[in-house]
Amino acid sequence: MLVLSNNFNFMQRILFSLLFLSTYCFSQETDSLALNQSKKQDSVKILNKKEIKTKLIEDVVITGTIKPISKSKSPVAVEIYTQKFFQKNPTPNIFESIAMVNGVKPQLNCSVCNTGDIHINGLEGPYTMILIDGMPIVSSLSTVYGLSGIPNSLVDRIEVVKGPASSLYGSEAMGGVINIITKNALTAPKLSVDLMTTTWNENNVDLSTKFNFGKNVASLLSLNYFNYTKRFDYNKDNFTDAALQNRISIFNKWNFQRKENRLASFALRYLYEDRFGGEMQWNKSYRGSGDVYGESIYTNRVEAFGVYQWPLKENIVTQLSYNFHDQNSFYGNNPFMATQKVAFAQTYWDKKLGNHDLILGVTFKRTFYDDNTPGTSSSDGFTNEPMKSPILGAFIQDQWEINEKNTLLLGYRFDYDKIHHSVHSPRFAWKFSPNPYHTLRFNFGTGFRVVNLFTEDHAALTGSRDVVIQSNLKPEKSINGNLNYMWKIPVGDKLLNLDASAFYTYFSNKIVGDFDTDPQKIIYDNLHGYGISRGASLNVDYSFSFHLSVNVGVTYLDVYQKFDGENEKSQQLHAPKWSGTYNLTYKFKNNVTVDFTGQFYGPMRLPVLPNDYRPEYSPFYNLANIQVSKSFKSGFEVYCGVKNLFNFTPKDPLMRPFDPFDKNVDDPINNPNHYTFDTTYGYAPMQKIRGFMGVKYILK
Repeated sequence: MLVLSNNFNFMQRILFSLLFLSTYCFSQETDSLALNQSKKQDSVKILNKKEIKTKLIEDVVITGTIKPISKSKSPVAVEIYTQKFFQKNPTPNIFESIAMVNGVKPQLNCSVCNTGDIHINGLEGPYTMILIDGMPIVSSLSTVYGLSGIPNSLVDRIEVVKGPASSLYGSEAMGGVINIITKNALTAPKLSVDLMTTTWNENNVDLSTKFNFGKNVASLLSLNYFNYTKRFDYNKDNFTDAALQNRISIFNKWNFQRKENRLASFALRYLYEDRFGGEMQWNKSYRGSGDVYGESIYTNRVEAFGVYQWPLKENIVTQLSYNFHDQNSFYGNNPFMATQKVAFAQTYWDKKLGNHDLILGVTFKRTFYDDNTPGTSSSDGFTNEPMKSPILGAFIQDQWEINEKNTLLLGYRFDYDKIHHSVHSPRFAWKFSPNPYHTLRFNFGTGFRVVNLFTEDHAALTGSRDVVIQSNLKPEKSINGNLNYMWKIPVGDKLLNLDASAFYTYFSNKIVGDFDTDPQKIIYDNLHGYGISRGASLNVDYSFSFHLSVNVGVTYLDVYQKFDGENEKSQQLHAPKWSGTYNLTYKFKNNVTVDFTGQFYGPMRLPVLPNDYRPEYSPFYNLANIQVSKSFKSGFEVYCGVKNLFNFTPKDPLMRPFDPFDKNVDDPINNPNHYTFDTTYGYAPMQKIRGFMGVKYILK
């Protein structure tokens, strides 16, 4: 049963007023729009062949080869998702939206504060490189604490590359790349407003406007504010079902129109977030104390990034970025204070030589990182030694169009830092396309990653387990392969699109957290053996002639480690064997659209304790959403719907929530199995079924 709040807050009253006003003022458009639609039916039938040809014209992508190229010609498989795709299930940030992409899973790493990371093809969040406008803005601290602070209002489109991309973006891009491409101020709407609220009092405001300074300069100013401060505890464990959040993000981007369409842009973003999850009676006077348990995280973050194409005959481009991330947090009485500064510079030269498209580039990345954990202490453990790691790199890539059917891509990257010295990252890609309807792509690359344990693994900080580092942690190394096949099947005047992939990653070393040996410890060590991540995925989309479009995806994963001297393989935590997405959209003639979206997940292994009463594997579950929206000629759009339609929530996400500080963990009568408070078991959001509604307005 849908739970409605009895007392609507101020924003909800505004939204109801806007809903009523927009519906009343613009309802007369319905008849005329329906008439126009009916007049167009015959013309649509006449355009059968033209429509198919139009659908074969691909979008331009950047992420696969660092330069703009049509999707059909790219030897690297790139998936493109526009802002309209994510608006089918409106969410306040990228972290929640990306769940709509098949094979990409936003994983909640903590059942209390709800921070998480993004998994691609079963590989954990640190193996996913997240770019903003092609630059590595999101890394280390922000892979866990900054993803939820990226609002959808910034997004023009998102490009996803599943599989190795090491020669272009660094050897850490083992699992894949998510490139968030922000709006262009020159082409952005003059004004954009999006107000949304839910029956759980989650309030989201997106405002953006642009300013023109002559014909060649434009500035986009965007504000996102998200507020969720009402506490719910439907499972009666005395802990908040969802983390409270008070977040603001301010974004300003400048684009410049130059001769010969040379690139020039610059952007700034500031993020502040106050996040809390914990016992229902917690308030800020308990922050850091051992009396009432709460996880309180203050985040301050500044980003700056830009691109400039040199005024030369040759195509030379320079990219610059800098980010500052300050973390002030407590997990119960366990403090985590961290500061990270990352500066990045890259210059590349793009040269066309006959059938060869050559790119040569040099990079520089400097990271400063300091925290209050053993991760930045000296070898004797008595002094603090912040990490300062400059990395110099160079890369070369040759995309060779052998003929109309075959394209070969060869790449090589060399990085050097003072600790690990030389790092070599080769890359190979091949595309075979006998005609516009069939395309086969194969990609191969290597991975090399230095683990920042306390910034990347939330389990090392939260809960009450002691962290044990068994030995000197070495860099992770892997080889990666990906095979992709795309088939466009003409069906009447439409195209049925099939996109199938198979992937394989072999880890010769991997840092593994052992949750099983000792219930009071997490033991980290190098992998004495090997690790495998393999699987396959399939996406199918089709638009019927009766205004229905369907997009369905399914992914199979087999992710495990094999330890020396053991016969059985150990399945990776939080990696379901089966998962998938679905998206059904029906458009009525009166500009009313119904979207039915969701994700389903098969059983996944969870971190249980010895003699745990909770099952080791999660059940199959489905997170479904439905939305009804109506757009008007005036630029208004109203929408409403229901999230988590089937009302699924995990059972027993917390171990011993009544004793979060483990004061009675050694009680032989009431706790004979020595269970400890544990927050890592959660595998899905705890938010029950809830309604949402919103209003948009765009002035072009």
